[in-house]
Amino acid sequence: MLLTLFFIFALVWIVDPYFHFHRPFSFIKYRLYEERYINDGIGRNFDYDAIITGTSMAQNYKVSELNELFNVNAVKMTFSGAGYKEISDNIDRALTRNPSVKKVFYSMDYNGFIREKDWTEYENYPTYLYDDNPFNDVSYVFNKDILFHGVLTNVVMTLSGSESTTMDEYSSFVRPTGIEHLMQYSDRYDINEDIPSYLYEYDYNLLVENINQNMVQLASKYPDVEFYIFYPPYSICYWDKLFMDSGSLRQFQAEEKVAEMLLECPNIKLYNFNNQYDIITDMDNYSDREHFTADINSLVLQWLNEGTGLINKDNYLLRLEEEIDYYTNYDYDSVYNFE
Repeated sequence: MLLTLFFIFALVWIVDPYFHFHRPFSFIKYRLYEERYINDGIGRNFDYDAIITGTSMAQNYKVSELNELFNVNAVKMTFSGAGYKEISDNIDRALTRNPSVKKVFYSMDYNGFIREKDWTEYENYPTYLYDDNPFNDVSYVFNKDILFHGVLTNVVMTLSGSESTTMDEYSSFVRPTGIEHLMQYSDRYDINEDIPSYLYEYDYNLLVENINQNMVQLASKYPDVEFYIFYPPYSICYWDKLFMDSGSLRQFQAEEKVAEMLLECPNIKLYNFNNQYDIITDMDNYSDREHFTADINSLVLQWLNEGTGLINKDNYLLRLEEEIDYYTNYDYDSVYNFE
């Protein structure tokens, strides 16, 4: 029994499917998947000087394009459905372990401003992978699921001559797009009457605590790191739903406060793509109200590199005024006029 346990331990340590113990070996092929298991290992043991992160809105970014545009060696660490705290904590762990990181690219969900600072959609995290406690690693090395779905999968890939998942492919997806597809899963008139129409004190305090803990304090802790924070361009159907729910004024007020807070940090570059109207009003770019095709991800990287959408203390109020005017006066009924 002891020999069997030792063999299992040695096998898991060598293959190390979630990179908890060491960086990937060149003679092993790896399948990158299960973000909440593997991201900490990427941050812990990979060789990189830049990070691109976010929720599912960031999963289709190609690290190869980012590297070429910004002359960096980046890794992708995305968390589908994550709140700001989960992403912030992961960035913090990565920067603590890798002081050579100089740039962080953060696709910050525009609809996540007004939440509890510790909000999360998930429970039962593999926290034994996140810390440096060697004793709770038994949950990793003697884990049946990790042995069969992680270790043996990589062994089979290696023996069969398969290639490792690339950083471009990691967590990426392809979905059908277009208004017809979106309307199969979305009811325009399913109105949420619980959304306040104004940013009242309770929501205001939630926002301030959320942004302060998960962005301002993080940027202040690493003054030598340049943070590129950008809102992904949601579709016109997102804005339509915002107005249908009477939450547009509340959201615009939240956007103004977030900009004020983030623009106080000298190492944050804040980008807003809500004025990319040609993209936003073309439903062929979208699979639902928020998620767009990988071509738009590539465009966003180009915009970041060119400085398109960059806002500062001098222009953020003007940009917000233009944004309010456009989305307040848009003919949303025209979006749904299709056969």
